[in-house]
Amino acid sequence: MADRNSFAVDASVDEIALAIDKDGYAIVRAVLDATTLQALGDELQPHIDSAELGGTAFLGNRTRRLVNLLTRSFACQQIAIHPLVLAIADRILLPYCARYQLGYTGVMHLEPGERAQTLHRDGRCYPFANPCPPLILATMWSLGDFTESNGCTRVVPGSHRWDDARQAGDAEVVAAEMPAGSVLLYTSGVLHGGGDNRSAQPRTGIALHYALGWLRQVENQYLVLPPEQAKTLPAKLQRLIGYDYGGPFLGLVNGGDPHQLLGDGPATGARTTDELEAAHARIRPLRVKDE
Repeated sequence: MADRNSFAVDASVDEIALAIDKDGYAIVRAVLDATTLQALGDELQPHIDSAELGGTAFLGNRTRRLVNLLTRSFACQQIAIHPLVLAIADRILLPYCARYQLGYTGVMHLEPGERAQTLHRDGRCYPFANPCPPLILATMWSLGDFTESNGCTRVVPGSHRWDDARQAGDAEVVAAEMPAGSVLLYTSGVLHGGGDNRSAQPRTGIALHYALGWLRQVENQYLVLPPEQAKTLPAKLQRLIGYDYGGPFLGLVNGGDPHQLLGDGPATGARTTDELEAAHARIRPLRVKDE
């Protein structure tokens, strides 16, 4: 089944967000230019070459995985705060949180001969029964062309609205094909997985996941990027990795904004708890399905 919900880079944010709300995913084609793609490859390839294979069927016996990307690549830092992605994250996540955070960074490098991954949901790390509101907005950036033959991500449209017992049939699975420099966005309840790499070339993708700000991050950014290292990042990225309130009074440091750890003066863009209370007041309460 061919992919759908594929948009040009000049599509409206509202149009893309509506597709994600309806089907759980969208593709935006050719977001990154050739210079950025080259920088990503140059910075990440030495680390990919030295990464070990996953070693399990789920992680990939022929998949090299890499994490802690913000410490390895300046270009990754830039795409993590790409304005298009953050505008879409605002639409998808902010109805359920006062702020969201970067919860995971990773590379999935599928070598020739890799077998398809089991379909799964990224939200399974949190104890919510499905269907539930989006806990994560995941992005997968394509460093090269993603095709059905080289193991592009497979997604199941609408599965974010299914309960946990329902399984996907083969005819319900979409191959999320996209050219190099594109981004696939999908929510935490969407069934998805890497495909079979039947080609002669590897397939490399960069996964950056944005989670509700009151959830624990999958990748502990405070240890990966302690204050001395975090000081070197743009202020927007500092806040996105967690040097910010998670909500009213969540994550206080010395009684105030966590961002104060990164400088001697007032925190850049400091938020008062009154401002966060106002943001909190417009959040839709999560309804957890009774068992």
